[in-house]
Amino acid sequence: MLEKLRQYFIFGRLGVKLYVLAVITGLLSSLAIILLRLTIDFGQMALFPSGEVESYDSLPWYWLLALPIIGSLLIGLLFRGLDAEQRNTGILHVIERLSSYEGRLPWQNAVRQFIGTSIAIITGHSVGREGPGVHLGAASGSLLASGLELPNNSVRILVASGSAAAIAASFNTPIAGVIFAMEVIMMEYHIASFIPVILAAVTGAVVCRLTFGDDTVFVNLASEMQSLWELPYIIFLGIIIGFLATLSLKSLQLFSGTFSKHPAWLRPTYAGILMGVFGMAVPEVMGMGYGIIGSISANEIAIGSLVIILVLKLVLSSACVGFGIPAGMVGPTMVVGACAGAILGYIGNLALPEYASSMTFYAVIGMCAMMSATLKAPLAALMAMLELTGNPEIILPGMLAIVFSSLIIHDYFKLDALFVSILRYRGLDFQNDPISQALRKISVGAAMQRNFVTLNQTISAQMAMQTLKNSPEWIIITRDRIPVVMMPASDLARAVSVKDMGENTEIDLMQIPGTRRDVHKISLHTSLFEAHRALNEHHVEALYVSRQNAPMIERIYGILTREMIEAHYQLPKSVTK
Repeated sequence: MLEKLRQYFIFGRLGVKLYVLAVITGLLSSLAIILLRLTIDFGQMALFPSGEVESYDSLPWYWLLALPIIGSLLIGLLFRGLDAEQRNTGILHVIERLSSYEGRLPWQNAVRQFIGTSIAIITGHSVGREGPGVHLGAASGSLLASGLELPNNSVRILVASGSAAAIAASFNTPIAGVIFAMEVIMMEYHIASFIPVILAAVTGAVVCRLTFGDDTVFVNLASEMQSLWELPYIIFLGIIIGFLATLSLKSLQLFSGTFSKHPAWLRPTYAGILMGVFGMAVPEVMGMGYGIIGSISANEIAIGSLVIILVLKLVLSSACVGFGIPAGMVGPTMVVGACAGAILGYIGNLALPEYASSMTFYAVIGMCAMMSATLKAPLAALMAMLELTGNPEIILPGMLAIVFSSLIIHDYFKLDALFVSILRYRGLDFQNDPISQALRKISVGAAMQRNFVTLNQTISAQMAMQTLKNSPEWIIITRDRIPVVMMPASDLARAVSVKDMGENTEIDLMQIPGTRRDVHKISLHTSLFEAHRALNEHHVEALYVSRQNAPMIERIYGILTREMIEAHYQLPKSVTK
C-alpha cells in the first residue's frame, strides 16, 4: 500500500494529490509551533517570581546578568562537537537546503533548533521564535515527504506549506503566512504551489485559534491615518526605516565575522555576556520584546526609553544571531521597526498634533516597513499589517513606507535580502532564475521516457529481433550490469536489416553504426533542475533514472535526455514565430 502511494506521487505531476498532504503538514507544523510556544511560556512563568511571560524586570540584577550567560553556555554545550552543517538552523537553513538539497531537512537539526530556541528565549536573549518556527514547520513537511519517499518537487511544496503554516500559527495571520512562504522561502509565485500552501496556512491558523484564541500575537493595534497631509511624513519614516534596516544587516555581518575563528560552541557565550550586561541596565531588551509593542499601543512607555530600547534591541539582536544563538531575527526586527515608528509618531504629534496619527499607527507602519526591507518581502509585510490591524485603510500609507524603505536598502545601499546575502557571503551558489524555478517544479518521473530496454553490450541477432518487436525507442547498453551508453532503437533496427545474420550471430552494440550517448545515473526522486545540473556536471547528454527498491537491487525506471528537459522550459516554435 505504501509503495503504491509512493509511486503515485513519483510518476505524476503536482496537483490535487498534494492537498491532503499539505493539510497534514499544516497540522504537524502548527503542533510544533504550539509546543515551542508553550515550552517557552511555561519555562518563563516557572522562572520569574511574578509568574508572567517575559517579566524580566521582576528578577534581581544578578539573575539578569547570570541568566543569559547560563543560557549561552547550555547552547554551547548543545552544539559542541558538531560540524557547520549540523549546527545550521532557522530560516537560513531552510533556504540553504532548498537551494542545495531540494528541501530535504535533517530531523536532528530541527530537534536542536527546538531545544536551542527554547533555552535562548527563556534565558533572555534578544531573539525571536518565528525563524525557528519556520524551520520546525518546514522540517515537518520535509520529513513527511521523506517518509513517503516523494520526489523532490513535492518536497519543496510541502516545505513551503510547513513554513506558511508556521507563520500563520505564530502570528495568527494566514494570508501573511502564504505570502511569506512564497516571497522569503520559495522566492517565487506559482499557481501549483499556492493551493497546497494556502491549505497548510489555513490549517495552521485554525489550530492556533483553537489553542490560543482569535487574537493575533499583537493586540490593540487598530489605528487610522488622520490626514492625507501625513503621507510625506510617512515617506520620511520609510527612508529612516531603510537606514535602520541597512544598519541591522551590517551589524549582523559584523558580528558574524567577529571572532569567526573562535570555537563555534564558545561564541554564543559572547552574546550571553552582552545580554547580561545590558539586560541588567535595561531589562526590557531581553527576550522577544513583544511587550514593548503592547506598551506602545497602550501609551505606557516614555520616548526616552523607546530610543534606548531601539538602539540596544538592534545591536543585541544582531549580536545574538551573529554569535550563533539558534533563534531568529524576524520578531526583534519588527520590534525595532515598531520603536522607530513610535518615536517618529511622537515627534509628529509634537509638531502637528492636529494632523498626526497616533504612535500606534506609526509603530505598525514602522514594524512592517522594517520587516519588508530586511527580508525583501513587501507583500508579506503588507498582508501582516492588514491582518494585525484589521484595517484595510492602513494599506495605502503602509505601501508608501514599504516602498521607500526598500529603495534605501536594496537600491541605494545595494543590499540583498537578509538570508540570501548570508548564503552568498558563505559562497553558496544560490540560483533562483525563471528557468531554475520552472525545472524545480517538475520531477524526473513526470518527464522521463519509459519506452526503453536494457541490453548487454553483446547480444545475439535473435535477441535483437525479439527486442525490436516491442518497438522500444531507446536502448540502454550495459557492461557488467552497469549502464554505460544509450542509443536509439532505430539504429539497431537499421543494423539488423542491412545484414544477413543468423539467429546465433553475435552483435556488439558498441560497434554497429549509430548514435550513442554517454549516460549517468540520477535518482527517481530528483527534479528536472537537478537533472539539468547533473548533465552539466558530468558532461553527458542523457541520464538513466533509477531507484533502489531493496538492498543491492536497483531498478531503472526511465531515461532522460537534454532535449526532454529543455522541452519543459522552451516555448513551442508556433508560439515564438
